Parts: sequence; C-alpha cells; structure tokens
Amino acid sequence: MFWLKKILSLLIMPIPALVLLLLLALCLWRRRVLAKSLVTSALITLVFLSSSFGSRLLVSPLESRFSATSQPISGPCVVAVLGSGHEDDIHGSAVQQLSTIALARLSEGVRQLSLGQECTLVVSGFSGGLNTRLHAEVMRAAAIELGVDESRIIALPQPRDTLEEARQIKALGIDKLRLVTSAAHMARAMAMFAHEGVIAEAAPTDFTARRSYWWRLSARELYNSQMAIHEYVGMLWFSLRY
Repeated sequence: MFWLKKILSLLIMPIPALVLLLLLALCLWRRRVLAKSLVTSALITLVFLSSSFGSRLLVSPLESRFSATSQPISGPCVVAVLGSGHEDDIHGSAVQQLSTIALARLSEGVRQLSLGQECTLVVSGFSGGLNTRLHAEVMRAAAIELGVDESRIIALPQPRDTLEEARQIKALGIDKLRLVTSAAHMARAMAMFAHEGVIAEAAPTDFTARRSYWWRLSARELYNSQMAIHEYVGMLWFSLRY
C-alpha cells in the first residue's frame, strides 16, 4: 500500500502529468484540434506552475496557517523533527548528506531544543529505498555534529511517512511535543498527529513562498508548486481514508 500510494501520487505530480499529457497529444496527433488543445493546456499549466504568481498562489495558503515560534519551553519536553531524505553517495559529514529540506528541519529542531532545559530530540526516517544507511541514523549523527548531546536524541528508523512517524512517537508514550517540519507540510502533519492522539505545537520551518516578479519563470517555482500539490493531494487522501 505504501509504495502503491507513492507511485500513484508521483503520476499526478506536475512534471509526470505534463509529460503524459504531451505523449497523449502525440498519440492523437491526427486529431489535430484535440492534440493542439492538449499541448496548449500543458504549456499553460507549465507556465503557471513555474511562475512566482502560480507558485505563491499554491504555497501561501499552506505556509500561512502556522507561524514560526520562539516561545520558551518549560519543563521536560519533546521536539520531534520529521525526516526528509539524505544521500549516502555524498562523501562528507552527516550534515552534508542531508537534503536541503532535512537540514532546514533539523537546524530548526536544534534551535527549538535550545529553547528548553530538559528537552529530548526525536528524529525519524527509513532508508528511502535507495540508501543503505537509515535516515534516522543520519539525522542523529547530524544533530550530534550540530552540538546536540547524544543522550538527548531518540532515533526512530521504522517510519516511512508522516502517519507512521506519529504512530511510532505515540507508541513511545509521548502525548505532547513541539513539531518541526516544513511550513507547507505542517497542516497535514498536525492533522495526522492529532489523529493519533498527540498534542503537537507547530514549529514550522523551510518557508518557500518568496516575492518575485510575476512573469519570471524558474525551476524553483515549479518545484515549490509541485510540493504544494503533493501536500494538497496528501491532505485529500488523509481526509478520505481517515
């Protein structure tokens, strides 16, 4: 079910979907009107998703739901940082192996940890299917490189997605925590943790919505649009299933 969900979600992401649309247009090229309509639709969609205007229109509603926090944490606490990939083939430190998103999340997690005196850091993630080293272990090593005491870190190597992370954390007897993830992902993550009975305080990071000229097209904006669509699809799937 996990891999089926991943494959289906990949197919409806912008780039694969647009490629399929163009291939369909080629197959139907003898039906010129329909083929031209498909090509035109693909180009308009690509321009929209690659523009600052289109990207912000999709991303801003997700990122504006929760604000960054610097509120001190009193007493014993848990800071949970959701995983987001690494690369074994990079021959460097654990910090250098983390994806840009994972590093942004972990950096914020370390900052949140400093806001309390008795906080535990929870990191999670499996190998991702292509790496041999578990993501949770890379996150743990990177946190240590960033100055976190090893005794304050709990690594969960089993979870493959956010819902499994919430379940694993709940299974540890943790009912309340400060949750660190990308701003666009926070709404879905909060819903999943609430579903599992964990009270989470949002500490979003990795904000991607940026002001730019509306007419400027870029791969970064296309990527941000794709991530936003991924979140909308994920929220729809979660609401339908749970």
